[in-house]
Amino acid sequence: MERHEIEAFLVLAEELHFRRTAERLGLAQGRVSQTIKKLERRLGVQLFERTSRRVALTPAGARLRDDLAPAYLRVRQAVARAVAAGKGFTGELHAGFSSQWAGDLLYQAAEVFTKAHPECAVRVHEVPLTDPFAALRAGQVDLQLTEFPVAEPDLEAGPVVFSEPRALLVPHRHPFARRASVSLEDLARTPLVTLSGDIPDYWREHHYPSRTPQGRTVVHGTAADSWAEVLALVATGRGVSPAALRAAQYHSRPCLAFVPLRDAPPVEYGLVWPRRCRTARVRAFCATVLERRAAQDDTPAPASPTGEGVPAGARPLTLSR
Repeated sequence: MERHEIEAFLVLAEELHFRRTAERLGLAQGRVSQTIKKLERRLGVQLFERTSRRVALTPAGARLRDDLAPAYLRVRQAVARAVAAGKGFTGELHAGFSSQWAGDLLYQAAEVFTKAHPECAVRVHEVPLTDPFAALRAGQVDLQLTEFPVAEPDLEAGPVVFSEPRALLVPHRHPFARRASVSLEDLARTPLVTLSGDIPDYWREHHYPSRTPQGRTVVHGTAADSWAEVLALVATGRGVSPAALRAAQYHSRPCLAFVPLRDAPPVEYGLVWPRRCRTARVRAFCATVLERRAAQDDTPAPASPTGEGVPAGARPLTLSR
């Protein structure tokens, strides 16, 4: 049997309707009918009973369906596994995130990706903001959805996947907590709680500026070892901290307030991977992340990173978290 005959027979055996079978196969209805008649003549048995009202399998047709369907499925699976192996879509892909909302998107993309590439498992891991690129460089993750900017010579970045409005995290009794919004100039009026660790200077300056737009000094106070420590330090009055406004959905508590930073650019998040690890598997997963995000917004996806990767610091980017 030819492949087109197998497919026509199995779909018709499922649908028992020539028009629906033709629609599923993308063929003319007459073409499906001719294929089935030709197959029956060659086999010398009738596979379907046809009347003006119904189509039904004959005993011979039912036997062929029961034997052929699982065998053809195994053939298709074998071919798919061979193609996946050839493209590098086997084994495990490790994806990192540095904020919970980025992690949510990665988990959704992983589910879609593994359905399309069942031979490749996707493992999602949180990476610490206090050492944002260590997991990439150590090979612990293949790519990462993280806060921009990223300007590392050994890393590449894709397009911005999504952005979030900026807020200032303050104690609930702080004077700023009673405001509808604050400005970047207000950062000079209170110490900032920042992050410690092996963070590049440009990244730290974007996250926690040392001066306001008008040149006023911003005091950096206590440095935290994690985002949980940032929350605790702010809650106990040690300072304030820039944050994505969306963090309020994940970290809302009575002792904290997220006040919009009205004149601050949004926090941008994008995909980053080592230049040496830009494989077909990584590119395919990046495309899945972009498609999944576009589906959430019902907007066209940004261009997927299928051409040359852009330098990871090539766009004007912003504070983070």
